[in-house]
Amino acid sequence: MLIQHREITHPDVTALVLAAEDELFTRYPGTTRSPLDPHARFVVAYVLGRPVGCGALVVSSPGVGEIRRMFVLPAHRRAGVARRILAALERRATAQGWDSIILETGVNQPEAIALYESSGYQRTEPYGRYVDNPYSVCFVKKLLRS
Repeated sequence: MLIQHREITHPDVTALVLAAEDELFTRYPGTTRSPLDPHARFVVAYVLGRPVGCGALVVSSPGVGEIRRMFVLPAHRRAGVARRILAALERRATAQGWDSIILETGVNQPEAIALYESSGYQRTEPYGRYVDNPYSVCFVKKLLRS
């Protein structure tokens, strides 16, 4: 598996984001497509040259990054792809000098909740656009600097 940094306009990013949104529509009926943050910095995971997963970082507030758009194609789940994407995003956040990372997932994504909890993320109060969203589960993780 190879993890590569990709621009927001890269066709692999576009394809994976669309696939992620299609899946969210089935898990959360009534969901609509949301625009990408133009400042998002993506990584894409490749297996045998094919894009199989992605994730992005955006600045949330000074010293805090937010993980967005985590997704792995169903055929490649439970193979460590998401964990490798998450680790790459954490390394990038640490290199940016950020102190912590926040993220949001949903109550209908138990596998994502399990990933974040097993990766050292702690549940936190909903933030920003997720306040008062009954489907949101938010997490935070302090980053260790070496």
